[in-house]
Amino acid sequence: MHSVIQGMIASYQCRTADDYRNALNEIVQEIALLGLHRGGLFNIAAFYGGTALRIFYGLDRFSEDLDFSLLKPDPSFELSEYTRVLQDELGAYGLDMTVEEKIKSNDSPVKSAFIKGGTQIHLLKILSLNPPVSGVHPREQIKVKLEVDTDPPYGAEYEMKYQLLPVPYNVRIYSQSSLFAGKVHAVLCRGWRTRVKGRDFYDYIWYLSRGIPLNLNHLTERMLQSGHLKSREIFSEDSVRTRLYERFQTVDFNQAKKDVIPFIKNQKALSLWSPEFFISVTKDKLKIEI
Repeated sequence: MHSVIQGMIASYQCRTADDYRNALNEIVQEIALLGLHRGGLFNIAAFYGGTALRIFYGLDRFSEDLDFSLLKPDPSFELSEYTRVLQDELGAYGLDMTVEEKIKSNDSPVKSAFIKGGTQIHLLKILSLNPPVSGVHPREQIKVKLEVDTDPPYGAEYEMKYQLLPVPYNVRIYSQSSLFAGKVHAVLCRGWRTRVKGRDFYDYIWYLSRGIPLNLNHLTERMLQSGHLKSREIFSEDSVRTRLYERFQTVDFNQAKKDVIPFIKNQKALSLWSPEFFISVTKDKLKIEI
């Protein structure tokens, strides 16, 4: 196994099987970003979502997916042009992974692929252990989903960020205020079905705690595109707050806590979660960039 990968996983100071599992997933994500940099994706796209927030802004929770958005709509975009370079980059660092595009039956503008590989075999190679690895099933797989939105909403702002490991490279990323707009859109509009996605609410508090302003222009464009807003003119700072207060009243925060617990280390951070808590901190802490 490549010595850089061994050094990267050693920096996590893992103690449990879950620690190793999450560390390995995160390293795969970062090698994938390097591959996409080499393949030129960041000339036409930007990185966003929870993993972008973790890697470049210090979000303290594990995130599973790699989410990207083209800078402008392009229905002819082919994700398959990047799957080979991704697989080659992972292989160059001793990671025996497959990268396969998921062909969708509908006309979704979001292109998807999965990076997959055996969890145990990679931990054995990195750590120079003898099988089995306690707490890791021999057939368990690392699975990282990669998605690219080919019909992005307007109004986002971007910046270039740099990583030093495994080698220096750069990534075009949404600004923090634009990332916050995407998260507020998820809080307001995501369909929950049978389980509330508590990670949205955890991230929402993270943004508030750091005083990051909300990019209202980008949120407006997202709301219009998803059909949750009919007219740009009626969407104001007051209407954002009102919609958030109403949404918080509908949330089962016990379910939300259960969803986010596997992704965080400090469960005490969830102890105050309730409609009253979220409404109060929104009134006091939410800043909106108009």
